[in-house]
Amino acid sequence: MPNPTNSAADDAADTAEHDLAARLLDAQVRFHLDRLSGEQQAVTVARLAESLLAASQSHQVADLVDAATLRTIVVRALATVPASAAVSGFVELDVTTAYDGPGEPFPLGEVVERAQVEVLVDRVLALTPALERGLDRLTESPLVGTVASRFMGRVVGEVVQANQAVADKVPGLGSLMSFGTSAASKMMGAADKQLEGLLGDTVGKGGTFAVRRLNRIVLETLRDPTTRDAVLQVWDLAAREPVASVAGKVSREEVDGVVDAVHDLAVTGLAGERVAQLVGVVVDGFFERFGGYTPPELLDELDLDRADLVADLVRLAPGVLDALRESGDLERMVRTELEPFYASAEVRDLLGGADGPA
Repeated sequence: MPNPTNSAADDAADTAEHDLAARLLDAQVRFHLDRLSGEQQAVTVARLAESLLAASQSHQVADLVDAATLRTIVVRALATVPASAAVSGFVELDVTTAYDGPGEPFPLGEVVERAQVEVLVDRVLALTPALERGLDRLTESPLVGTVASRFMGRVVGEVVQANQAVADKVPGLGSLMSFGTSAASKMMGAADKQLEGLLGDTVGKGGTFAVRRLNRIVLETLRDPTTRDAVLQVWDLAAREPVASVAGKVSREEVDGVVDAVHDLAVTGLAGERVAQLVGVVVDGFFERFGGYTPPELLDELDLDRADLVADLVRLAPGVLDALRESGDLERMVRTELEPFYASAEVRDLLGGADGPA
C-alpha cells in the first residue's frame, strides 16, 4: 500500500526542483540580457564577432559552405527575389530618385575622373576588330540591308541638296547642276523598265553592299585618331553639366515604362534555366578560386579590414538589440532558447541530487 507521506514528500521535492529550475532560468535570462544592453552591449558584440572570426581561421571556406547548397540558394534567390514586392519598391524608389535628382546638383566631373574616361575610351576603341566581326554578321539580315540602303540613300540625298543650295548661289552653276540632275533622272527613268527585273534579283546584294559600306564607314571613323579627341571633348562638355532632375526632359510615365520593361526582363531572364546553369558555373568557379581560403583570408582578398567589420557590427547592434529589448522580443527569444534545457529531465535530476547528502 503506497505511503501517503512518501508521496507528499516526492511532490514537494518535484515542486522544489521546478522552482529552482525556474529561478535559474530567470537568472540566466537576466545575465544574457545584461550582456546585451548598456555598456556591456558593445563588449559582447565585439567579443562574439572576434570569436567567430578567430574560430574560422582554421577552416577553409569549402569546409564551411557546401557548394551544391549555395548553388541552390542562389538560384532560388534569383528566381524569387527580383519579382518580390521589396525589389519592386526599390525599383520605384530608384525611379523617384533618378527623376527628382539630387538635393543639390553637382557637376558630373566630380563623380568620374577624366583619366578614367580616357582609359575607357581607349579600351573601347581597341575593340574595333571584335566590332568589325560583329558588324559583318549584320549582312545576314535582309531587313538590316534595307535600312542601311535607305540610310545611305538619305545621306546621298542630303549631300545633293546641300550642293544644289550652294550651287544656286553661283550664277550659272545652279542651272547647270539642275540640268545634270534632271538628265540623270530621265536616263534612270528610261532604264528602269530594262533594269527592273535585274534590280529585283539583286536587291539583296545591294542591301548587303550597303551594309558593308556602312560598316566600313563606321570602322574607319572609329580608327580615326580624331574620334578619340572628339569623344573626350564631348565628355569635357558633359562633365561640366550638373547632375540634376530629369523632370521637364522626360515624363515620369516614360521613365516608369522603361524601368518596368527592364525589371520585367530581369525577372524573366534571371528565373530561366540558362541563368541557373550560369550560376552553377560561377559558384563552382568561386570555390575553385577561393574555396581553399579561410574566411579571414577571403576578407583580406576582398580588402575588407577585420577591425572595420567588427566596428561596423558594434555600431549596428544597438539599434537592433534596443528595439528588440524594448518590445520584449529579446527576452522572449533568449528564454525560448534556454527554457527547454532547464525543463529537461537531466537538469531536474541534477537539481534533485543537489539537495541530497554530499
